[in-house]
Amino acid sequence: MTTELIKIVGINGRFIHSCLALFYVRNELEKYCHGFENEIIQFTINDNYYQMLLRLTTNTPGYIFFSAAIWNSRVIEQLVQDLNICLPDCTIVIGGPQADVLGKSLGPGLCTIVKGEIEAVGKKFYQDLVAKNMTPLYEGSFFKMKDCSFESPYREVDFSSHLENRHIYYESSRGCQFACTYCLSSVERGLYHKSLVQVEAELGTILRYHPKVVRFIDRTFNDVPARALAIWEFLAAQEGETLFHFEIAPDRFTEEMFNFLATVDCGRFQFEIGIQSTHRPSLEAVRRIIDSAQAHDIVVKLAGFENIHLHIDLILGLPFETRESFAGSFRDLFAMGAHYIQMGLLKILPDTPICQSVEEFEYDYCAEPPYSILKTKWMDHDCLNELYWFSECVEKFMNNRYFITLWRYLRRREENIFTFFTDLLTVCLESGFFQLAPTQELMTEKLNELIQGREDKKLIRELLRYDWFRCGYRFMPDCLISHGVKEQLQETKGFLYRILPVEIEGIYRKGSRNNFFKKAIFMRMSNRALLECGFPETGKADCVCFLREREKNIYKLNKVLLF
Repeated sequence: MTTELIKIVGINGRFIHSCLALFYVRNELEKYCHGFENEIIQFTINDNYYQMLLRLTTNTPGYIFFSAAIWNSRVIEQLVQDLNICLPDCTIVIGGPQADVLGKSLGPGLCTIVKGEIEAVGKKFYQDLVAKNMTPLYEGSFFKMKDCSFESPYREVDFSSHLENRHIYYESSRGCQFACTYCLSSVERGLYHKSLVQVEAELGTILRYHPKVVRFIDRTFNDVPARALAIWEFLAAQEGETLFHFEIAPDRFTEEMFNFLATVDCGRFQFEIGIQSTHRPSLEAVRRIIDSAQAHDIVVKLAGFENIHLHIDLILGLPFETRESFAGSFRDLFAMGAHYIQMGLLKILPDTPICQSVEEFEYDYCAEPPYSILKTKWMDHDCLNELYWFSECVEKFMNNRYFITLWRYLRRREENIFTFFTDLLTVCLESGFFQLAPTQELMTEKLNELIQGREDKKLIRELLRYDWFRCGYRFMPDCLISHGVKEQLQETKGFLYRILPVEIEGIYRKGSRNNFFKKAIFMRMSNRALLECGFPETGKADCVCFLREREKNIYKLNKVLLF
């Protein structure tokens, strides 16, 4: 008797990602379909299409399962059509959040659709699968199961094969306490948390393999603060350098959590904090009410610890959001001091509650995934066009480690940061910036162009030079060289070489003095610039020494000394 082969396929955004659903599917198939051979395959959306097709048709599988999401659904749709030609006897099954949409797009006869969690699909699905007599649609709901429990689907062998050098996705809970109208999580209500004993046991297994990143996919990880704190304490006590990523609500923090988070080793935790907007009518319209003032205080407090990388979200195109209110939201989020402002267009996902308000809100949106909006009742297409490129400008310039000191300076002086980036966008569009590689040198050049008419341009140029060398560069970009600067760098190094002691404890010894001066870069800075960079008041210009060693902080900038 020939063993039937089932290929379980995920198409990820990048190689370092992994597809959690594949492992759940594999385990359920093995539970109910004895004697079948299962093969997990992971591609990326950038892989060669024809080679993907050939890998799927190799060994003539009897079944191919796909996990469909908005970022890979077009590739899956094309694959299903071609696989029906190459493998006419193969049964194709599609699950995942985009499965129902794909089923309607592909039409009858090409595939079977599974709506809901694989654990809840029911025994008839597997009976029909074995009998090769599958119907077009199967449905299941985790929250309608008698036993709403689930385990981590990973096996130890997975970590040396399918998960090697990839991010590990883990869920300690299912469901969401919120009901945001633009989110698929609002379609089905329910919330389930694994016990702490189970979570710690499963994470202990995962951490034995020292993954670089573990991403918790809980929709609101800290919805039960005491539980979240207990998991954080467990993770912080584990050895290793794994980064743990959590999606966090800004209104679910306690003093006990703050006290603990202040002690976490730098680079171990990363928070994605859903704020979306600070415009209350918009938040009310999508049923995601938060206290913006409270969110501000919490993010500021977390940022002050300087040990947790903070992402905050801002959505462009929410109901009742005008250009002016969006500008206000951006200013509010910038003032919080997070390390990354994640900005994106609203997407009208099929079957979400916001679909019922499309006519009321006069939404026009793309017919194909990811269903991004084209205009709203409050923003015409030209306005969205401008704000989209505004968001891209912020993404390129701010969401990195290139200009940390500059942003801190603008935040301290309460700059109208929306106007700043609007003016920067004009500079970028006029020069074709978005068609070029966004290097730090190019971005420094654009910022230098922008500040030419400012009274504080001399100070900002000093901050840009400081940020430049903090990122580890050994040369000065042309745009930051003003009269005598290049010569000053060499003169300063020579002057310090002559006057500094033969040894300075903790910096260099007699035998390493020459090597220290060879590798270090020395730059004079004004007292005002030094203050903006965080150095103490000296009352005069001093010299900053940029070392080759990196700091152990979020940005891993080069260490500095003040002479």
